[in-house]
Amino acid sequence: MAILRPRSLSGLLSAALLLIVLPLAAAVVYGGVQLRQLSRTSDALVRDSIALTQQTQALFQDIAAMQRSANLYGVLDDPRLAAAFDARHLAFNRTLALLADRAPPALLARVRAAGQAVALLVRGRRAGNRAAGLVARFDVLGTEANALADQTLKGIDDRLRDVERRAAATQQFLVWAVMALVPASIAVVAIFVFFVLRPLRAIDRAISDLGSGTYAQAIAISGPADLAALGRQLEWLRIRLLEIAADRNRFLRHMSHELKTPLANIREGTDLLLEGAVGPLDDNQREVATILRDNALRLQQLIENLLSYSSWQSRASGVDLSQFRLGSLIGTVVDNQRLALAARNLMLDLQVSDVPLVADRPKLKLVLENLLSNALKFTPSGGTIHLHAYPDGATTVIDLADTGPGIPVAERDKVFEAFYSGQAPHGGPLKGTGIGLSVVREFVEAHGGKVEIIYGQFPGAHLRIRLPATTPREAAHAA
Repeated sequence: MAILRPRSLSGLLSAALLLIVLPLAAAVVYGGVQLRQLSRTSDALVRDSIALTQQTQALFQDIAAMQRSANLYGVLDDPRLAAAFDARHLAFNRTLALLADRAPPALLARVRAAGQAVALLVRGRRAGNRAAGLVARFDVLGTEANALADQTLKGIDDRLRDVERRAAATQQFLVWAVMALVPASIAVVAIFVFFVLRPLRAIDRAISDLGSGTYAQAIAISGPADLAALGRQLEWLRIRLLEIAADRNRFLRHMSHELKTPLANIREGTDLLLEGAVGPLDDNQREVATILRDNALRLQQLIENLLSYSSWQSRASGVDLSQFRLGSLIGTVVDNQRLALAARNLMLDLQVSDVPLVADRPKLKLVLENLLSNALKFTPSGGTIHLHAYPDGATTVIDLADTGPGIPVAERDKVFEAFYSGQAPHGGPLKGTGIGLSVVREFVEAHGGKVEIIYGQFPGAHLRIRLPATTPREAAHAA
């Protein structure tokens, strides 16, 4: 038999609230009813206690008045005193009648009989009875009245203890109810966490993965029906993003390969012109051929960026580690840009420590070429490009800065995103593909390093690369 449970998030929330609120409400209602009954019982007990106190006091007052009248009558033998005694005896009987509902009948009967015996003795005294007999009768009456008072007070005490026991029982019940509700509430919360928060966390992770461009993990959300439906929508979105990414990479690969063939012809033609294969060139012709060759090299670098990005996105390439000197690699990159530096009258501040590295030389070369190419684009004529490399503890730091306009504040969080090209440099060439810095970040992070933007040290853009002395894959590569 399947477990009955709400299928929707709202139903699950309602069930959880009911499971927590209903037992608590029942305990509160029970406690309120019991407290109300105890309050009523306590009020009645207080009223009865006051009434009994007043009635027992009246009883003893009646007995004292009867004894006083009887003693005076025995001395003075005045009929008026006998009438006063009879009036007090009548009041004594009325007080006993008031106590009939609150005192034991046997005790009431004994007190009434003792009072009647006193009355008979007082009336018989007219015939010459002795005063000593009257004193004895009043002693018996007093003893019986005291017993009646003690018994009525004992009844009040018993009722009071009963109220206390009931109050203690109610308090104990509420304590146990609260102690039982705490683990029950924890259990309900745990069930809620299992059925709701767990799929919500899975949805949050899935959205974060989609936002960061990670599409490899299939999205499967179990739980309430509406959350499961949201998970299916996210899975559909993941598949569509995968298809779009695959189409984009396929287009980039095809376009890049198609462009490489005519570009190779252009480069070959310009090289033949510069070598004088078709005849000597004058200065103006050589300048034009040089411009063509430089732009062909620039276009080749853009195409290589496209191919590298496409290959990296499809995870078709890895990090091929080798050991080399950083100084020689930077020298190669700088030599390839000597003509561009001279053409724009740019100074190069080169301070490089020739430290050994274990890295992927072609990829690190492409990283440096992209950074230097960006600096060339954005540095105005007559400016300076700073290229520093030095060891810093367990890392190797590469700084590349320029004296250009710098990176606008609005673009600092976007420049490392793929296909974001930002603003074109003033007076410079058109925007590039927008993947140069994306490739830089991808390749640096593949080595276990990081690239960051530094502010305040140089007037223009300043990017810093930190590479570990040994990459995470070096041990596996060496083995």
